[in-house]
Amino acid sequence: MADIHYDDLETRSADAREADLMSRLRALLAHARANAPGHAQRLADVDPDDVTDRAALARLPVLRKSELPDAQAERPPFAGLAAVKPGAGLRRIFASPGPIYDAEGDGPDYWRTARALWATGIRRGDIVQNCFAYHFTPAGVMFECGAEAIGAAVVPAGVGNTEQQARAVADIRPRAYVGTPDFLKAILEKADALDLSSGSLRLAHVSGGPLFAELKAFYAARDIEVMQSYGTADLGLIAYETAAHDGLVLDENVIVEIVRPGTGDPVPDGEVGEVVVTTFSRAYPLIRFATGDLSTIAPGHSATGHTAPLLRGWMGRADQTTKVKGMFVHPRQVAEIVSRHPGTRRARLTVTAADGVDAMSLAVERESDGDGAAEAIASTLQAVTKLRGTVTIVAPGSLPNDGKVIDDRRQNP
Repeated sequence: MADIHYDDLETRSADAREADLMSRLRALLAHARANAPGHAQRLADVDPDDVTDRAALARLPVLRKSELPDAQAERPPFAGLAAVKPGAGLRRIFASPGPIYDAEGDGPDYWRTARALWATGIRRGDIVQNCFAYHFTPAGVMFECGAEAIGAAVVPAGVGNTEQQARAVADIRPRAYVGTPDFLKAILEKADALDLSSGSLRLAHVSGGPLFAELKAFYAARDIEVMQSYGTADLGLIAYETAAHDGLVLDENVIVEIVRPGTGDPVPDGEVGEVVVTTFSRAYPLIRFATGDLSTIAPGHSATGHTAPLLRGWMGRADQTTKVKGMFVHPRQVAEIVSRHPGTRRARLTVTAADGVDAMSLAVERESDGDGAAEAIASTLQAVTKLRGTVTIVAPGSLPNDGKVIDDRRQNP
C-alpha cells in the first residue's frame, strides 16, 4: 500500500522525534503547573526548563492509575489534574470502573486513534462498524473520532445486539469492523446462522482483549485482515500494529517509559516492566502515568518503515501486591530492598504456603554472596516488610524477564 504512513512523523529519525518530544514536554509541564492545581502541587519542585532528557523525566513523580479513585474522590472530579473547564476546552466526561473519571478535550481525534485505524488500512470513504461501547466509557467515541479524522463513515453500533449487528453488516456493508477481538466472531457466526451476507468486511481493528491465535486463524480463513492496538481509557492510543505484524508501534504523541514495578525507575530496553505514559493533552495532562500494565520495548523497528520504537504489547499486570500472614507486601518494597544493597540487580519474592503457613523466599541477582550479602539482605527484607523470609543469591540474568517481582504460588492467597 503506497500510502502506508499516516504522516511524515512516522518516518522521522529517532533524534528528531526525541528532540520534539522533549521540547513539547517542557511546554506541557509549564502549562500543567500553571493551570491544574493538582499538577502544581505534584510538580512544585520541578523547573520545566530542566527537563531536557529522559533521565530528567525519570526524576518526576509517577502518577499511578490505582491512586486515581481516592484522589478524585478527595478532589472531584479529576483530582485537580484538569487544566481546563467544561465549555472552555473540556468536551466530554467518561466514567470507568473504580470509579475513575476521564476527561476529553476539544479538537479533532483527541484520543489519536486515526493513526492506528490508518495502519489497519481504513481510508476516506470506507464504512466502519464501531462495536466499542458508547455508554459512559470512552472507547466508542475514541475510535469514532479517529474514523472521522480519516474521513470514514461510522456505524455507531456499540456492544451487544448480535442479530442487529449482523443485519447491519448485511444491509450497510461496512468494509471495517472496530471492537473487541472476540465480538466480531460472534457477529459473523450470527450472520451465518441467519444466512446473511458478511462478505463486505475485509478489515478489523481490535483492542480491549487478547487476540488469540485461534481467532486470528478464524478471521484469516474469511480473508479479514486484523490488526490491534493498545491503549487505556485515560490515555487513548499508546501503540498500534502495522501490516508487518512485528510489534506495536508507539504513537507519535506519547512518551512511553518502561519502569521497574513499584518504582519510577526506567529499565533497559528489552527488560519487562510497567508501562508509564505521558500524553500531551492540554485539557487533561497525564504526566508519568503508571498504567499498571507490563510490557517491554522490542529491538529494531517495523518492517513497514515506521521508525518509532516497538512495544511488545500487554504482558500482564504490574500490581502484584499480595498479603502474607495478614500483612500486605508490595512490589515497591522489593525495589526498596534492592536499592539498599549496591551490587544487587534484580530480585523476585516467591510466596508459598505449607500446612496453611505462609513463607517468603527472595531470590537476588548478585555476582556473589561475599561479605554475608544474603544474611544482610534477609535482615533488610524483615525490616521493610515486617516479615521473615529466606534469601538466595542467584547469578545475574538468571531470573525470568517477565516483569514479575512478587510470585505468589499459593492456591488461595
